[in-house]
Amino acid sequence: MGSLYKDEQDDWITVCLKYLLFVFNFLFWMGGGVVMGVGIWTLVDKGEYLSLLASSTFAVSAYILILAGGLVMVTGFLGCCAVIREQKSCLSTYFSCLLLIFLIELVAGVLAYVYYQALSEELKQHLSKTMTENYAQPGKESITHSVDRLQQDFKCCGSNNSFDWAHSVYIMSPEAEKRLVPDSCCKTITPQCGKRDHPSNIYKVEGGCITKLEQFLADHLLIIGAVGIGVACLQLVGAVLTACFIYLLYKEEEEDFSDV
Repeated sequence: MGSLYKDEQDDWITVCLKYLLFVFNFLFWMGGGVVMGVGIWTLVDKGEYLSLLASSTFAVSAYILILAGGLVMVTGFLGCCAVIREQKSCLSTYFSCLLLIFLIELVAGVLAYVYYQALSEELKQHLSKTMTENYAQPGKESITHSVDRLQQDFKCCGSNNSFDWAHSVYIMSPEAEKRLVPDSCCKTITPQCGKRDHPSNIYKVEGGCITKLEQFLADHLLIIGAVGIGVACLQLVGAVLTACFIYLLYKEEEEDFSDV
């Protein structure tokens, strides 16, 4: 009688764990879509600013999230199939995939956090040099476009302030046609509007474009880190549930074998 009750209890636990895992995998699959979406959003939403950064850490973090999100969606679907069929080999593979994706997303989260700490110093050292030395220079069209877009999107002028442009290669060249700042500094862009640097004509923002871009990238990095580490922790829960389910399946198999 006690043995029968114990078997029924084990069956009940197995069934509950099975459906719990199925629900988890569905949520896991949706989470993969969110992770991939955050990675794509990070690259698409003003991704052209990446050419203004000295390192590729920001882009690498986003690409890792996209890769991890794709793997999560595929793994979540396979996990649902493995749980329904109760195949121990598939569940073991699924368990290994969870651990692998956990490591990938953890790396993305850590990279984002480390880069977040060094972001301010990198921008101060690199952005000013990039804007003054490479703007409107031959072969630097992508940087020129990025700087113009940066100044218009964030309504700023110069890396620290508009006076930074006085030392730029472009402004000191004949091509500037006596402009004091690039036309993209103007509140309303018209031909050669950069010849007049009065606050009524150009953007005068305290801290310049460095402050604006730093805040923008910092917000994105925090989201990348939070999503990466958050989903990674969720996967640990899934890995524990999967390990318990595999254990119960092996236990049932041993009991059925002993009864024969």
